Amino acid sequence: MSVRQTRRQAALAAANETPTKAPATATAPATAPDSPVSASGNGAVPELDATPAAGRRAPQENIFLFWPNIIGYFRIVLGIASLYYMPLHPRTCSVLYSVSCLLDALDGYAARYFEQSTRFGAVLDMVTDRCTTSCLIVFLASAFPRWSIVFQGLISLDLASHYIHMYATLAMGGSNQSHKSVDKSRSWLLNLYYTNKTVLFVACAANELFFIGLYLLSFSSPLLSPQLLEHVGESKAAAIQNGAQVNSSMLRQLFTNPYSAGALELARANKMDSFWPWVLTGVSFPIMAFKQFTNIVQLIKASKWLAEGDIAARKAAGLPRPEKAKPKAA
Repeated sequence: MSVRQTRRQAALAAANETPTKAPATATAPATAPDSPVSASGNGAVPELDATPAAGRRAPQENIFLFWPNIIGYFRIVLGIASLYYMPLHPRTCSVLYSVSCLLDALDGYAARYFEQSTRFGAVLDMVTDRCTTSCLIVFLASAFPRWSIVFQGLISLDLASHYIHMYATLAMGGSNQSHKSVDKSRSWLLNLYYTNKTVLFVACAANELFFIGLYLLSFSSPLLSPQLLEHVGESKAAAIQNGAQVNSSMLRQLFTNPYSAGALELARANKMDSFWPWVLTGVSFPIMAFKQFTNIVQLIKASKWLAEGDIAARKAAGLPRPEKAKPKAA
């Protein structure tokens, strides 16, 4: 009797632990209308889908640590380093500045490859470009004082053109529209400039190469920098150069202190050949001029776009108000 009772109790306990399923009928379907079904269509709900979609959380992303933005931070570091060497060490400065500019193309590729295109990254990229180019042109304005007003105008045009274009895109096109999305009906030139990656890369690269060439000419061409003719003697320059290489590593020779005792004399001793800087400047000048013309077009088109929005807003507000009819004189 006790054995039967124990078996019955065990059976009842097992039955209570196993959930019973209600059979599906025509009036009561086995699955709810909104419940997910398996791919086989048998109505079975997978274990992973048992959790409601609202209860599942997407992994938290840190936009600041996206690969394109990390490349952008590295560009800033290289840009600051080039500014440090800019006054007296043209070769090191040119290398650092050029690498920073070339990484501008790499961060765009990384954004597409890793699917990490962000608005923060686009703004970081544009601000870095504007700041580094402006700093280089500021140096050129001090190196060539007679042309300082031209360099100041180029800086103003670059900053004003991009700022107004960005503001017009956000105000008129919406916050989700990219500043590179320019319709052909508004400007076929800007559409070509922003949508054709080859045109954009060549224009930006040649623009930077022109200013780098001018920078190198300020240290190598007596025609543009007459103060180079007043250089130190060959023996003194050689002594300074030899003294700087004594007990120094290869890294110290490559990245010498630009503010060392003999740095100014070496920089002004006209030891740099001006042939290739002249070639670089001459070849890139037409493309640089095209880039500046594009900035002018961008400034004009963005201003007109904002004016169109102002006209529409004033009409919606009932402005200008109609003038009251003056009473006719008796």
